Amino acid sequence: MIVTKIKKIDLREIWKHEALDFTKWLKDNLEILADTIQIELNNPESEQAAGDFFVDLIAEDNNGNMVVIENQLEKSDHAHLGKLLTYLTAYDAKTAIWIVAEPRQEHINTLVWLNESTSANFYLIKLEAIKIDDSNPAPLFTLIVEPTPEAKEIGIAKKDIAEREILRKKFWTGVLEKSQTKTNLHSNISPTHHHWIGTGAGKAGLAYNYVIRKDEAQIELYIDKGKDSEEMNLKIFNYLNENKIIIEEQFGDSLIWESLFGKRACRISKVLKIGGYRTNENEWDYIFEEMVNTMVKFEKAMKPYVEKI
Repeated sequence: MIVTKIKKIDLREIWKHEALDFTKWLKDNLEILADTIQIELNNPESEQAAGDFFVDLIAEDNNGNMVVIENQLEKSDHAHLGKLLTYLTAYDAKTAIWIVAEPRQEHINTLVWLNESTSANFYLIKLEAIKIDDSNPAPLFTLIVEPTPEAKEIGIAKKDIAEREILRKKFWTGVLEKSQTKTNLHSNISPTHHHWIGTGAGKAGLAYNYVIRKDEAQIELYIDKGKDSEEMNLKIFNYLNENKIIIEEQFGDSLIWESLFGKRACRISKVLKIGGYRTNENEWDYIFEEMVNTMVKFEKAMKPYVEKI
């Protein structure tokens, strides 16, 4: 058996001009590209106008959706990426294909992100030319980026996270504004996108926190004096727990006392089944009022014992 080596050829030796040579060849041999991305491509047209630009190729998939194809017989660059996006929107296309001689990592990352973050499908293909011994040159398409169901799911998850963070920051803005009308306890705190905000209780390692979930809220005293502090945290918790009856009488309701076995910190809290950040925003003001009123009562009941720690 004789095994020979594949020889790579400079693309410009085969297609000297990108538009006149390669784009024309690709239009006549579109099935090679279709086989690479596993999508049937029909009715190709070249050099179609898109504003002041011209799309290298447009085609249709089996469902009649537009596909735009941008060719670049060199290293990928920002200008061609911009053109690809321009053509996609100009033709209201569902699929964008970018063929390049050498894909830059930043452009690989960008198309991966676009597949996650948009409803369009993006393909990035590396083009090489090869020959074996004295054979005619042949194109070699390597699929670098493609849309996948997993990528779309990741995009949906990221969108949900972003929306949740925006919503929580808006929620905390309202809580802090309400708080400033009743107490100075959280007056130096700024809203964040986290599920909790807190302020020091006047003793190192102790904090009064607001916690918010989708459908409920919580106020708490969180005890955590840092690394290797399990014994001290538990000691503080036990001291407060010894005064549980009096504290709850002054608070006016029962509390949840958690030594959080197996964890470093301890917590004393009150869960409020009044709604959360996913509750209709028209009802948020009531939630703000209840959270702040509860925190004021909670801090008042705890303060004499916290000060003695």
